[in-house]
Amino acid sequence: MLVFDTNGEQPLSAMVSMVTKDSAGVVTCLDEARHGFETGDYVTFTEVQGMTELNSAQPMEIKTLGPYTFSIGDTSSFSDYLRGGIVSQVKVPKKISFKSLMASMAEPEFVLTDFAKFDRPAQLHLGFQALHAFQQKHSRLPKPWNQADGEELLSLAKVVNTAQSGGARQDQLDEGLLKKLAYVSAGDLAPVNAFIGGLAAQEVMKACTGKFMPLMQWLYFDALECLPEGEGAPLHTEEQCAPRNCRYDGQVAVFGRKLQEELAKQRYFLVGAGAIGCELLKNFAMMGLGSGEGEVIVTDMDTIEKSNLNRQFLFRPGDVTKMKSETAAAAVKRMNPSIRITSHQNRVGPDTERIYDDEFFESLHGVANALDNVDARMYMDRRCVYYRKPLLESGTLGTKGNVQVVIPFLTESYSSSQDPPEKSIPICTLKNFPNAIEHTLQWARDEFEGLFKQPAENAMQYLTDPKFMERTLKLPGAQPLEVLEAVYRSLVTECPRRWEDCVAWARNHWQQQYSNNIRQLLHNFPPEQLTSSGAPFWSGPKRCPHPLDFSTDNDLHMDYIMAAANLCAQTYGLPGSSDRTTLARLLQDITVPNFTPRSGVKIHVSDQELQNSHASVDDSRLEELKTLLPSSDSVSQFKLCPIDFEKDDDTNFHMDFIVAASNLRAENYDIPPADRHKSKLIAGKIIPAIATTTAAVVGLVCLELLKVVQGHRRLESYKNGFMNLALPFFAFSEPIAAPSHKYYEVDWTLWDRFEVKGLQPSGEEMTLKQFLDYFKNEHKLEITMLSQGVSMLYSFFMPAAKLKERLELPMTEIVTKVSKKKLGKHVRALVFELCCNDLHDEDVEVPYVRYTIR
Repeated sequence: MLVFDTNGEQPLSAMVSMVTKDSAGVVTCLDEARHGFETGDYVTFTEVQGMTELNSAQPMEIKTLGPYTFSIGDTSSFSDYLRGGIVSQVKVPKKISFKSLMASMAEPEFVLTDFAKFDRPAQLHLGFQALHAFQQKHSRLPKPWNQADGEELLSLAKVVNTAQSGGARQDQLDEGLLKKLAYVSAGDLAPVNAFIGGLAAQEVMKACTGKFMPLMQWLYFDALECLPEGEGAPLHTEEQCAPRNCRYDGQVAVFGRKLQEELAKQRYFLVGAGAIGCELLKNFAMMGLGSGEGEVIVTDMDTIEKSNLNRQFLFRPGDVTKMKSETAAAAVKRMNPSIRITSHQNRVGPDTERIYDDEFFESLHGVANALDNVDARMYMDRRCVYYRKPLLESGTLGTKGNVQVVIPFLTESYSSSQDPPEKSIPICTLKNFPNAIEHTLQWARDEFEGLFKQPAENAMQYLTDPKFMERTLKLPGAQPLEVLEAVYRSLVTECPRRWEDCVAWARNHWQQQYSNNIRQLLHNFPPEQLTSSGAPFWSGPKRCPHPLDFSTDNDLHMDYIMAAANLCAQTYGLPGSSDRTTLARLLQDITVPNFTPRSGVKIHVSDQELQNSHASVDDSRLEELKTLLPSSDSVSQFKLCPIDFEKDDDTNFHMDFIVAASNLRAENYDIPPADRHKSKLIAGKIIPAIATTTAAVVGLVCLELLKVVQGHRRLESYKNGFMNLALPFFAFSEPIAAPSHKYYEVDWTLWDRFEVKGLQPSGEEMTLKQFLDYFKNEHKLEITMLSQGVSMLYSFFMPAAKLKERLELPMTEIVTKVSKKKLGKHVRALVFELCCNDLHDEDVEVPYVRYTIR
């Protein structure tokens, strides 16, 4: 088998800063980031100046010397290196050979899924052969939890083991494991089907396409930790697991009737109905979660987009534009009419805590996240910790997937560890020095927001909000001037009245962005410009640009004008046009101003310079704009429509604008352009999701759900997982225990808290003084600072007059007075954070306080 792409990763590339001319030519890359290459990789070069032989060379095998250097072999006969160059990784096909089935049966190679079960694959390899022998002999599988069948399968495994060892020393058989294989072999579990089905489907794709490394050669997976905990745990009986002629017989055969009854009673909250959410709902329906007294509540505020259909299989083409949660709920209801499911269209967050309040969370058995952003994940994690509910967390990225289980009083939470922040593109790179298509696409996205959304929003706020000017002038730095300039352009200088005005605006904007601004940049920094050290200014990551000349014969130029003019028309509620012939005729009559160098124009070459520039405000211009802006009464007929970027609607010119704007800027800087598909992936920030990974990940999530419902309490019973189906690679580990803290002799974790009842036996609420005294008397802790959210309620350094006033006030009154917010009727308790000293007057870390008021 020939594998064309072993890992599925984007080919690496790096910018060259030096190439030596010797027998072992050493390439040094810019130290902005590590090159990421490995010894044995193949690379090609482009845009090298001086040693131009590299640009036409065939892929070269490299040897890494360090994070920024590698050798490429003999370069002694090449020309002298001057500057620049990009080195790119080349994927070289790799030939893979497999043993025959008979050979691999006798001498198996295993893909290990769990290092804690290192010896399992060899045992299961024998066990499955014994299972086939049993089925051939009896024309059936072993009966669920039948002791006699278990003993017979063990005997057959011993025969297989003896035959394969040829009479030599036999491997020690794990009799308990093989008996469990017999007991559960007649079972049929939706989560296992999903996991193995996802893997098998990906292997089929590998065989068809030669993309990604295939399994070598056997993969055995078990989740026996889902069974009752402990070596001495009681076994299920045949009667408990006997078939009952219902859709859940396959699950009952493994776990018994009692667990099935518990699953039916579960009340679970699923947050998100996208790729993972749909797959979770399908598995919930197959498992019978919430099919009795329980319920599944799913919320998602998004609508179905065309691009969702290839990986969110509960949706069909006719469902596009419908609500995800409502459509998904209806689909699984058709799969299993007995499931009780309720759909919401709410975003989870502080704004919806009136809906998802104490009563709601206290009624849940657990939460499953199917979210696509870290902030929402962390919010739900905090809610689950506060209400002490299990959380099933998962995510995918192409062929990669991960699963994390959060169990109250046992594991750490999702927020206990965080991924490093996503690397952002420096502003100066976006504004003046792009060197990759990702830079021009981000610039185009910013252009879209800055032309068709933000100005219209600001203009409408100016027209409708009497306090708009007051709030704008309080913005920091140069923001007030920028906002008011944009409003002035929107309402006065660039306000179109008809389609022809929109075309003229688009043409002038094209001229400014792709010609005049580039000429100004080159006026300030000519191509031959040197730095203070004598090095070329336009070198390394700085690509020297060139201005473009507009032509109606250039399709890309016309694409930009057509898209920009139509979006401008949409913003002002004017009719647009798709007639390119008429557009070309209109453009012939438009005169654009010639470029005139502007003296004193500062081109910022670093983000620090940009920040410094934002600190200065032209007060005289601000005052002038206040007088120039029309009164809201005089333009009351205006109704601007801000445009939200939508990547999937091919009729609205959004992606047309992004692709054209990005590729024109790429042409300015001699960056290879991107087609529409690639542009949509990058500009739309589409996280690649594929059905195989989603199925496998959700299968693992639902196996953890089975453990949660059974009430497993051993840390080693649960499994966090990471996989990459492309490699393929699997890693499972037990969750990390919740970190323990201590004050005096009291041990506590993030799951612990102080429970304080605000209402006294007299019916009156606790005052601040009583609250402080309570902790001093009951817990021997002196509170030095007390806060609720961002509000400081008490501190030891508070002025005496303010302290005296607050000490006699009820706690809720202090909260509303300091936060200036009323407490809704849905609020049953408040969370207080404490800083405390112990009896030795030393700082001690203590849990938070849950202060109940109702």
